[in-house]
Amino acid sequence: MKILLLGKGGQVGWELQRSLSVLGEVVALDRHGDKDLCGDLTNLRGLAETVRRVQPGIIVNAAAYTAVDQAERESDLAHAINAVAPGVLAQEAMRIGARLVHYSTDYVFDGSGDAPWCEIDTPAPLNVYGRSKLEGEQAIHRSGCSHLIFRTSWVYAARGGNFAKTMLRLAREREELKVIDDQWGAPTGADLLADVTAHVLRTVAGHGVGAMPRPELQGLYHVAASGSTTWFEYANHVLEQSLIAQPSIKIAAKRITAISSSAYPTSAQRPRNSRLNTAKLQTDFGLSLPSWQTGVTRMLREIL
Repeated sequence: MKILLLGKGGQVGWELQRSLSVLGEVVALDRHGDKDLCGDLTNLRGLAETVRRVQPGIIVNAAAYTAVDQAERESDLAHAINAVAPGVLAQEAMRIGARLVHYSTDYVFDGSGDAPWCEIDTPAPLNVYGRSKLEGEQAIHRSGCSHLIFRTSWVYAARGGNFAKTMLRLAREREELKVIDDQWGAPTGADLLADVTAHVLRTVAGHGVGAMPRPELQGLYHVAASGSTTWFEYANHVLEQSLIAQPSIKIAAKRITAISSSAYPTSAQRPRNSRLNTAKLQTDFGLSLPSWQTGVTRMLREIL
């Protein structure tokens, strides 16, 4: 079976190249494409032609416009990449009978309350990025294609930039760090997302001794590491575990101060509550999701 992967150079896409390789031949593209294949989500005709040429059994879209604040100024581009392109991929998946896998975000919610969001909760995005991702979900649903949409939160990876690396850099440069303490979520590793994706696809296809296909398992699922934290607590964990992993590391910061979101204004409003309820995923696919601390600590040991 062929798998068409878009966004191979991103954090999740990079890990997907590894996790999907055991399921079939992976044709992985970034926005620059490969020979006569197009991976640019702004090139709708090129995307459609690529799907028709590759004829994949599964399309995995790990590409997205993720610059949350910049999206407030580039709403048309964010809409094109996050909403229109997934709709085109869904239409092509429907036409050839492929399954589409797509990634979305906790930003489709308004962040009210303190209960983890369920798949059936009503979305109400606060910013352009969140609206564009929600429109992408809706376009996929409307297409009627077989699909899996994974909503996740606070994604990080050892490869590329992330919050932990930023905190470590600033901790070397400054005596005091000020970090937001009124936004809640679960830091989720790109490797965990990739492994969950492969496990879900294997289960749906019925791979394994005595396993039967489970085509009824499709639609929307929340995927995040277990537990929750604030950016302030996350920063403290990063520095504590970094000193354990590498005692010789030079840290100038003497303290980390908790601040409110209002003290750190941004172009795009962020949800205060990004917790996601993953019970549906765990029940349907027999999964146990590790704590956010486990993944972050492992990542720190890898990068230090």
